Amino acid sequence: MKIRNFLFLIFVLTVIASMAAYAFNWKFWEKRETQAAERPVSAEAQVPETTADFEILPTMNSLSDAKNQVWVGTFQLVWNDSVNELVKHPIEFVGYKSVMAENLNRQDFTTEDISENSYYKKWGLASPELKSEIEAGIKEKFNETSDILDMFDWNPEPEKYFLYAMLKKDFQYIARFDKLEDAEFKGSEGLVKYFGIDKNSSEALRHTVHVLYYNNPNDFALTLRSKQGDIIYLYRTDDNKPLSGLYTDMTAKTESYRGSRRLSKEDEFKAPNIEFKSEREFPELYNKPIKNSGFIISKAVETVQFKMDEAGVELKSEAAMMQEKAMVANIHNTKPRYFYFNSRYIIFIQEEGKTKPYFAMKIEDAKKLQK
Repeated sequence: MKIRNFLFLIFVLTVIASMAAYAFNWKFWEKRETQAAERPVSAEAQVPETTADFEILPTMNSLSDAKNQVWVGTFQLVWNDSVNELVKHPIEFVGYKSVMAENLNRQDFTTEDISENSYYKKWGLASPELKSEIEAGIKEKFNETSDILDMFDWNPEPEKYFLYAMLKKDFQYIARFDKLEDAEFKGSEGLVKYFGIDKNSSEALRHTVHVLYYNNPNDFALTLRSKQGDIIYLYRTDDNKPLSGLYTDMTAKTESYRGSRRLSKEDEFKAPNIEFKSEREFPELYNKPIKNSGFIISKAVETVQFKMDEAGVELKSEAAMMQEKAMVANIHNTKPRYFYFNSRYIIFIQEEGKTKPYFAMKIEDAKKLQK
């Protein structure tokens, strides 16, 4: 009898222990799942944003595997107005970690980096009246029309805001360069159109080019100056970094260079003609609640139209974003130097007297950027 009672007691204690263990285990995993649900998810992470042949980048720090990449400060100006005027703090999303937003929040490009006569920006409550005001503004300032305003919904709603910017440049070099023979560009199929300076070019034309440095036929940089005060940097390199890192490298190499800064009569220079028009949306930012604001970004667009040839540069870029309240020393060279931008190279453009560029581009396939 005593043995039977003892065995029954053991059975009861075993059942109680099992139930307690099950309950503890269930609570543990329930807590883990809750924490996982509450933890922000990084859908972007530190990976290239695309592998397309061409991409418009939101910042100069953006990573991309695209062969041809371009950045203009237009979208950054729109983002700055959102952060500084509308949301009133850096944009972070609930439950979503965005590397793109983190880079834009740094505001590495502002209106301090470009002259007031080169951009137009406006923001306010979305309405047909605001659209008309923007159309009139860019017409008066640049004699331009918009390619993106009709892409947005202008029906007025409470706390529905529209933010817009246009950046416009049109300038000519100090002297017109010579058209050169079509030639190959490494990575491109077929022949490419070029402009520049060869052995038949005038001596006066050589004085319009300023050498930053020349280490070897695959590592060099120079600048072209314009009548309007803009400086075009052309940087030849095989390094694969974000555009911001390439600009830093170019600056460092320039500072340490001790060779001749002039283009001698033996030196030659050529660069491909570039012409393109492209558009990008940013759906990775859409419909995600912005922390401590109640806003979401419902639409964001940037366009870039660019032309560079023997005469000069034409640039037009627009960006817009709709935000709504959510329900939720000289050493002369002894050998000729060949400044041939006939393979992967970088373009930076900034205003004279400014410390940062307003345009940057990596080119690996020049043929696709010619008409």
